[in-house]
Amino acid sequence: MTSSTVLRKAVETYWAAADVRDWETFGTTLSDDVVYELPQTRERIRGRERYLQFNREYPGDWRVRIERIVSEGDQVVTWLLVETGVEAAHAVSFFTGDAEGRIAAVTDFWPEPYEPPAGREQLVERY
Repeated sequence: MTSSTVLRKAVETYWAAADVRDWETFGTTLSDDVVYELPQTRERIRGRERYLQFNREYPGDWRVRIERIVSEGDQVVTWLLVETGVEAAHAVSFFTGDAEGRIAAVTDFWPEPYEPPAGREQLVERY
């Protein structure tokens, strides 16, 4: 298997484990010194144990589904749909792998939906 294939499988396992709250399996996808970043809130978490605790304690009842996954070399990008039963949100996550094919870095973007500016209604289709 190529390094791209190994990392892609690790990311698929990461999301499947997160979806069912299997934190033991989730942890096996991570390098010991994984770095997690949220640019919108300017937060960073360093290390597997701290990142596992962050996820274990994350509030709410949510489900996650991969809409699209792209992998190349030691990089994987996922576009997600996250549903809470009340609302749905999209997220984009960037992963970097280590030499063993584990996840060494994750950067998450959780964009807020917004209304488009007026004046382009004739050009677009809203969904």
